Amino acid sequence: MAPMSQSRPYHHGDLRAALLASAERTLRERGTAALSLRELARDIGVSHAAPGRHFKDKQALLDALALSGFERLNQALASANLPDTALEPRMAALARAYVTFSVDNPELLELMYSRKHDPDIGTELAASAELSLDSFVRLVADAQQRGEIVQGDPEGITLVAAAGIHGLAALATNGTLRPDAVLAGLDQHIHLILHGLKPR
Repeated sequence: MAPMSQSRPYHHGDLRAALLASAERTLRERGTAALSLRELARDIGVSHAAPGRHFKDKQALLDALALSGFERLNQALASANLPDTALEPRMAALARAYVTFSVDNPELLELMYSRKHDPDIGTELAASAELSLDSFVRLVADAQQRGEIVQGDPEGITLVAAAGIHGLAALATNGTLRPDAVLAGLDQHIHLILHGLKPR
């Protein structure tokens, strides 16, 4: 086994976590193309064969990174979800959690969605990706029961709101809009999603 890196020490028994942390750092700094199991092994100071115990190839590593991302996003959304709160602030809280995650993890989010739409996606990753919309779908269904949102397919209605929120997140991460400006204007954006543009 190669000597352990002084800057990023590897602790025995936690190889998978160390590989994922190093992979996410590489993804953020140099993109997906720069990811290599051999380079990750060198980065954390283990033999080039060691990553094979956890990831059979680069695709398996990418799937694990995407799964980790969706799990963290789902946790952020679950923490932000306030079932007993009125519709507008509840949706704004969820949107804020989503936009914040997107701004903090743009490269990871791009990987997550590229894997989500791959026809060969694994069942665990597919389930976690589906769960990312679940908080919004439940919000819509709850609001429909209380008469706060029009009746109809909750998933279809969620798609309209989610498209607007994801669009804002994309504008914030690609540099079109400043992230702080997006977050500052989020309550107004949610108000427009819920009430529309028509004069009242």
